[in-house]
Amino acid sequence: MKKEKKRKIPSGISGVAGEYFVAAELSRRGYLTTLTQRNSKGVDILVSSLDAMKSATIQVKTNQVDQDYWMLTAKAENLHAPRLFYVFVNLDTSSGAPEFHIVPSEVVAAYVKKNHGDWLKTPGKNGRPHQDNSMRQFHIKDSKYLNKWEVLDLDTPEE
Repeated sequence: MKKEKKRKIPSGISGVAGEYFVAAELSRRGYLTTLTQRNSKGVDILVSSLDAMKSATIQVKTNQVDQDYWMLTAKAENLHAPRLFYVFVNLDTSSGAPEFHIVPSEVVAAYVKKNHGDWLKTPGKNGRPHQDNSMRQFHIKDSKYLNKWEVLDLDTPEE
């Protein structure tokens, strides 16, 4: 039997799919979610507890290949706030269901800044220095943030 080749969808559509998967998962967990307009800078989803006592903002990054990193831009080095989180979505999983890695923005900002700085210090092809650019990578090597929705801290104590 011939194995079916996976069809890669355009990156703009995979990004939107990632946002909808995150919003659906948050809704399934009992939170109020709304997707922002496409031109909103740094925030893809607004989410709150049902009683609106706690809220968070989310930046979604999606990949659709079997890799442990996501591409970001240089602005990620400075895009952080106490209630801003990244959700890194991997659409290419063996189960067919997306994977979600929920990471505080402060962690992402510190990581991409250090990782890019280290890359610039490392010699490139033929020992030449790397040229600075606006692209950054966020790597996830373990399952520390896998499905850690509690990082969002949206649950309010029962009275």
